[in-house]
Amino acid sequence: MFATFMSAFASLVEGLADLLGPLFHDSATAAAIVLFTAFVRLLVHPLSRASARGQRARAALQPRIAELRRKHGKNPEKLQKAVMELHAAEKVSPLSGCLPSLFQLPAFFLLYHLFSNSRIGDEANSLLAHKLFAAPLGDRWADALGDGGVFGAQGLVYVGLFVIVAVVATFNYRRTKRTMAAGAAGAAGVAANAGTPASGDGQQAVPGMGAITKIMPLMSFFTLLTVAFVPLAAALYVVTSTTWSAVERAVLYRDMPGAVPAAAVLG
Repeated sequence: MFATFMSAFASLVEGLADLLGPLFHDSATAAAIVLFTAFVRLLVHPLSRASARGQRARAALQPRIAELRRKHGKNPEKLQKAVMELHAAEKVSPLSGCLPSLFQLPAFFLLYHLFSNSRIGDEANSLLAHKLFAAPLGDRWADALGDGGVFGAQGLVYVGLFVIVAVVATFNYRRTKRTMAAGAAGAAGVAANAGTPASGDGQQAVPGMGAITKIMPLMSFFTLLTVAFVPLAAALYVVTSTTWSAVERAVLYRDMPGAVPAAAVLG
C-alpha cells in the first residue's frame, strides 16, 4: 500500500512539474517542490495562527504566574503543578508553538523518501535525475563536492541555499533574542510589582521549558545541517518552509514585543 501511495505522490510531483515546465524548463520539478511546500504551509497556517493566539494568552497569564510564584516560590513542585493547572484551566498549552512544525514532518519525509530511493514501486525513479539548475534533486551536498567542489556548478546551488538559510537563521536569531529580552523585561516588571523574583513567562515553572528557551534562538541554524545531509529535493523543502516561517512569524507576532516564542523547528 505504501508503494502505491508513493507512486501516486511521484505522479503528483511529475504532474506539477509538467504544468510548470513552460516557465521553469529544466528546473520545473524543483519549482513543483516549492509549490508543494507552499501548499503544505497554507494548510498548516491555521495552526500557526492558533499558536500566535496561544502566545498572546501566555503573555496575558504573566501576572497570574507571578502571583503563583509568590505563593509557591519555596516549593518548586507545587509551583509547577499550579502553573500547569493554570494553563489547563485557561486552555493554553506551553508547547502549542510546536504543532505547525510537527504537522509538516510527514510532507518532509515523503519528499525525503521519494528522492532517496532508486525505485518507486516496480519502476525506476526518474525524478532523481531532475535538477535545480545543475544539481540533481536526488543528490546530496557530498555529491556536489565530489563533482567540482564547493564552487563547481552543483556546489554553487548549495552555496545559494546555505546563504538563504544563513540569512533567515540570522533574522530569526535576532528577532527571537529581542523578543525574549522584551519578555524577560516585562516579566521582571510584573514580578517587581508582586514582590517576587522574575523568571520569564513561567517557563521555569514548566518542566523542560527552561532548556527549550536557552537553545531556541539557535534552532534556525540547525537547518544548515539538514540542508547539507538530505537529498536536494528535501533540502529545497526545508529552505522554502524555513523562509515561509520567518515571514509568517514576523507578521503574526508583530504586535507581541513581550511574548516569548514557544518553538522554532525547520525555521
